[in-house]
Amino acid sequence: SPVVSSFYYKINKTANEMEDGDNKIMSELSDDKKSFAGIPEAAFVEDVDAYMALPENNGQVDKALKRLDESHNKYKFMEFNLASKRRRLRSQIPELERALEMIKKLQAEKNSSQNLETQFLLSEQVFAKAIVPPTDKVCLWLGANVMLEYTLDDAQELMIKNIETAKTKLVQVEHDLDFIRDQFTTTEVNMARVYNWDVKKRQAAKTTAK
Repeated sequence: SPVVSSFYYKINKTANEMEDGDNKIMSELSDDKKSFAGIPEAAFVEDVDAYMALPENNGQVDKALKRLDESHNKYKFMEFNLASKRRRLRSQIPELERALEMIKKLQAEKNSSQNLETQFLLSEQVFAKAIVPPTDKVCLWLGANVMLEYTLDDAQELMIKNIETAKTKLVQVEHDLDFIRDQFTTTEVNMARVYNWDVKKRQAAKTTAK
């Protein structure tokens, strides 16, 4: 079996995870912000007459419905991105937790006089046996062709921080997904109200014509 001086654990960081423009970790939302990702809130159209009289609508139903449909599509796109991020986080958190457990194992064995026998995942369903002598260092593969060596204490601190960050992001994404579903409902109700307004207007016009 090969002798391995340091334990290498790969932590995947995809380009998508690194592009987080909305990934500022926040412990709570401010009073004027209802979404962590800054998703705009859909305003409920209570007074359809006033809404249709707005300059951007100019009383034209097709124009108003088109704008609402565009907003609906934007919410769909944001929902897709959030759902993708949620899948990544749900996959990432167990990996980070496994890495932390292995670091703790190395810490427990670092003063031992015996080597640690383990297996490395080379590829899907392919493992290789290895012997890890006692060590006080570990190399973490951070992705993007970057690997850094840490002391076990520093590595454990980093893993704990990364797990906490990932879990915080997951809670925020879940919140935003719930929020965006509410915006779907509001937008769809607005579209129905505008459509019904147009139907009533046409019916009134026919009645007047008679």
